[in-house]
Amino acid sequence: MDRLSGFWNDLKNVIASMTPVDGLDILMLSIIIYALMKWVKETRAEQLVKGIAVLGVAYGIAAILEMKAITFLLSRTFDIGLLALLIMFQPELRRALEKVGHTKVGQLGVFQLGSEMSDETVAKWNTAIEAICDACDDLSATTTGALIVIERQTKLGEQIDTGTIMNAVPSKEVFGNIFYPKTPLHDGAVIMRDGIILAAACFLPKPQKEELINKQLGSRHRAAIGMSENSDAVVVVVSEETGCISVAENGSLTRNLTRDSLKKLLRTKLLPEKPQQKTEKKLNFRRLFK
Repeated sequence: MDRLSGFWNDLKNVIASMTPVDGLDILMLSIIIYALMKWVKETRAEQLVKGIAVLGVAYGIAAILEMKAITFLLSRTFDIGLLALLIMFQPELRRALEKVGHTKVGQLGVFQLGSEMSDETVAKWNTAIEAICDACDDLSATTTGALIVIERQTKLGEQIDTGTIMNAVPSKEVFGNIFYPKTPLHDGAVIMRDGIILAAACFLPKPQKEELINKQLGSRHRAAIGMSENSDAVVVVVSEETGCISVAENGSLTRNLTRDSLKKLLRTKLLPEKPQQKTEKKLNFRRLFK
């Protein structure tokens, strides 16, 4: 109890002695913690973080109750824990740093200042989304395989260099010709940038943890997952075995999409919110606290 009382007294003293610089320091630390939590949510580290939190709570309880053996063991565990995490999550950390390096400060999730997408680009994406959905619907009906990578902030120059440059306006017919089994460009991925088909027959990276992926998924789905692990791209896949439409993002695969659900997902991911939509969200948020 003496320790607990001392803790509260120390906390009161810290709050009483805080300066504006200390407030800024706490704000920056909060932003960093938020960014880390967001990164954890986008990777497969969530369960591990929950385990670490449990160990932290156990360590705190053991310290308060003066359980020397458990406190000693947990303290030694935490001493080597950081190094172990860096080794275990080296691929995820590398991908996260690569994403930060390819992204402007104003476009980071923490510092989101609004979309810089022009009206012309929005119009192109509206047309492209309709073409992608129409094409995937037709390709699904004929069980024709397809792989469409939609570039966002992370530039995909390395993958584009492996394919054939097209600079084509997307349409259902163009996608159908590209992915028709007997054409030279069908074996590979289409990469889109700013609402335009930039390249076709592109090769994509393999997933980092291929052994953990469902054995029923073919090479297209694995390539889609690998591409989404290495960038912030949205990757649309049509299975040539079942005709199933799927979307890969952040290493996760969403399956069994319809034309309408695919359209809704792509519009959410690719198009900025209109000012009216933002205003409505703010109003709804304020109503919660009235």
